[in-house]
Amino acid sequence: MRGLLSRIIDKRIAMFQNDLILKHYDEVQNIYRQMRGWRHDYHNHIQVIKAHNALGQAEEINIYLNKLDKDLTSVDTIIKSGNIMLDAILNSKLSLAASKKIAVNATASAPASVTVSDIDLCVIVGNLLDNAIEACMKLENEEDRFIRIYIGKLKEQLYISISNSMGPGIKKHNGRYITTKKGSHGFGLMRVDNIAKKYDGYINRQYEEGVFATEIMLPI
Repeated sequence: MRGLLSRIIDKRIAMFQNDLILKHYDEVQNIYRQMRGWRHDYHNHIQVIKAHNALGQAEEINIYLNKLDKDLTSVDTIIKSGNIMLDAILNSKLSLAASKKIAVNATASAPASVTVSDIDLCVIVGNLLDNAIEACMKLENEEDRFIRIYIGKLKEQLYISISNSMGPGIKKHNGRYITTKKGSHGFGLMRVDNIAKKYDGYINRQYEEGVFATEIMLPI
């Protein structure tokens, strides 16, 4: 019996790890696509500036540089929360969400160091955003897809709130939300719950009118 249970657990862990590998691969591929786009744009900008310079059009160069500076400011969606590890996981997931045409509204501010380990913090935020992205992708209409993120300090606690649009397909069992997805999805949620419990944190999930929200509070 113990041998069977051990094999089941090992299989679930393996499935969970495979999911993580696929998600990281998708994120890396998205970053590569962005880098190729930036390289292409950079080359075009240089050619325009060189053309103006060859014609002695200093004023046109100045106007073009000002427009370019404004454009770069408007597309700077990089999250700078103050916590390096949190920034890394947030920017990776948000970049992936943007590539999937999901509208994102994110605000994050956190101490440079918190009681929660970097690994545990990444597991929590990573899993919540993976689930949010997955739920959004089930909506056929791209305009209905959104993720809202708020992370900040609240009453000497690290407050994490992530909400997202989603369609039907979520149920409650023994007072806990479950999904209809098969595989390792539940294992990720279980890890989030276990980490919150590990730090004597608070976790709350709510589903109402097509919006699923998760709130977590962890000691700083």
